[in-house]
Amino acid sequence: MRDAAEKVARILPPTPLFTFEIKGMRVTFKAESLQPIGAFKIRGAWHRLTALNEESRRRGVVAFSSGNHAQGIAWAAKRLGMPATIVMPADAPAAKLNGTLALGAEVVRYDRATESRERIAAQLAEARGATLVPSFDDPWIIEGQGSAGIEAAAQMTAAGLGAPAEVVVPCGGGGLAAGIALALPEAAITVVEPEGWDDMRRSLEASWIEPVGPNPPPTACDSLQTQRVSPLTFDVLSRRDARGLAVSEAEVRTAQRWAAEHLRLVVEPGGAVALAALLSGKVAPVSGLLVILSGGNVDIDAYARAIAAPAAAPVDPAPVRGLVA
Repeated sequence: MRDAAEKVARILPPTPLFTFEIKGMRVTFKAESLQPIGAFKIRGAWHRLTALNEESRRRGVVAFSSGNHAQGIAWAAKRLGMPATIVMPADAPAAKLNGTLALGAEVVRYDRATESRERIAAQLAEARGATLVPSFDDPWIIEGQGSAGIEAAAQMTAAGLGAPAEVVVPCGGGGLAAGIALALPEAAITVVEPEGWDDMRRSLEASWIEPVGPNPPPTACDSLQTQRVSPLTFDVLSRRDARGLAVSEAEVRTAQRWAAEHLRLVVEPGGAVALAALLSGKVAPVSGLLVILSGGNVDIDAYARAIAAPAAAPVDPAPVRGLVA
């Protein structure tokens, strides 16, 4: 994971930290939404693709994603001169689809409700002799995402904030959360998912993997619609005694609006769930709290509606904010 952090640091500047005082506690936010592709996924993609040998690079890669992993893979592949094919749902946000295409990747669409993205991607990879790069069920991807934790800890220490004591992380398949759990072994880990899609929460509580149930509710958090977490990410988070939380759609909208008002940041629904857990009182503000804002790729019309909506509950932060680095 230190290798991954060094590789990322050679090509990308650290994403900034913001601090804000909430209920008398100084909370730190890491804006992964400000990555070149608008999400943390660039980390794992770069770490994985740079590990491929020349023959594998020539054959290219295949990935499946609703958009952020897609753009991470497309960005890394373009920089390395590799062909990339991404299997994306037909209802993927236009901003994520267009971003992936603009980076030169081939996109294959599928129906999220009736087709398996894993099966389609595996068939494409086999037919083309390409390397299949999952969005979270891969050690290289987990290591790459964990570089965000190493980076944040160094920034917080340099700013005199101390090491992270607790990290609150958005969770779909759990790659980012697992990576940060490994990178910061002394920190408590809280993963947050949208209601109805909180399979990691239920899995951690049950001590075995629980898939999303039938007919899950609609959610604006397209990046967190994972039907089943992987044994790899579950095992890491389970061994680290991570806890899981779920937030409502209204709480997510409140978080998006709060981030715009107080941090001046555009955060997508899936990237705002950790903040939503804090603002709703499900996570207590404590010393050394680090909240990950994992992505900022929004559909502009949906985003406008979200930040125009009234807050789900009153939030009373102290008017103290700052940019750390």
